[in-house]
Amino acid sequence: MLVSNTEGFVAALRAQSDRYHSRHPFHTAMNEGLLDRRQIQGWVANRFYYQENIPRKDAAILANCPDREVRRRWIRRIHDHDGTAEEEGGIEAWLRLGEAAGLTREEMWDERHVVPGVRFAVDAYVNFARTRPWVEAVASSLTELFAPDLMAERLKAFERFYTWIDPAGLAYFRARLTQAPRDVEHALEVVTEHCRTQDEQARAVAALSFKGDVLWSMLDAIDRAYPGSDRQGNG
Repeated sequence: MLVSNTEGFVAALRAQSDRYHSRHPFHTAMNEGLLDRRQIQGWVANRFYYQENIPRKDAAILANCPDREVRRRWIRRIHDHDGTAEEEGGIEAWLRLGEAAGLTREEMWDERHVVPGVRFAVDAYVNFARTRPWVEAVASSLTELFAPDLMAERLKAFERFYTWIDPAGLAYFRARLTQAPRDVEHALEVVTEHCRTQDEQARAVAALSFKGDVLWSMLDAIDRAYPGSDRQGNG
């Protein structure tokens, strides 16, 4: 049972790392260099649907949030992905990753490679942010607690095993090494401030669990759409 104190609450949130998508067989195979070119391209193209919807998710949180100070800080997430006049942003960085992996911008933007399971999972996440209490939507973003380690491992794997991808295309991963910890700090401040009772904390942990299911379901769908004959070869 969750206890209504900050230490126990944060521990319960961090315990969701056991269900993070870094443990998915497809992700494990990717980090071990076992995916071929078609599988990497399929992952990049489908993951782009998630990337382009992140600002919409964050805009939904902003629309539901009555706290001006939270909004002032949270809006940086939209700038990080959509870009600003000074910086390109994460969506542009992911497009460059796609180009480095042999995809065109057109085929990423027109979503021709997006499989139904990925579309369903991502759309469910955006809908969650729109319809659930804003603090729960903030809590769902806390998969970023586990993201820096994942990004570091992913970057190392791509540089080692997938040398056919131009290293310049890996800029998104490098940027998230610093952005994710900053975002986590703020999100944790929000949920620990607003989730005081056992019920509030339980709903926050459930929201984070839901987000873990979204990410896992995406990889399930990608794995089925882009199976490897024997998980061997790196293209």
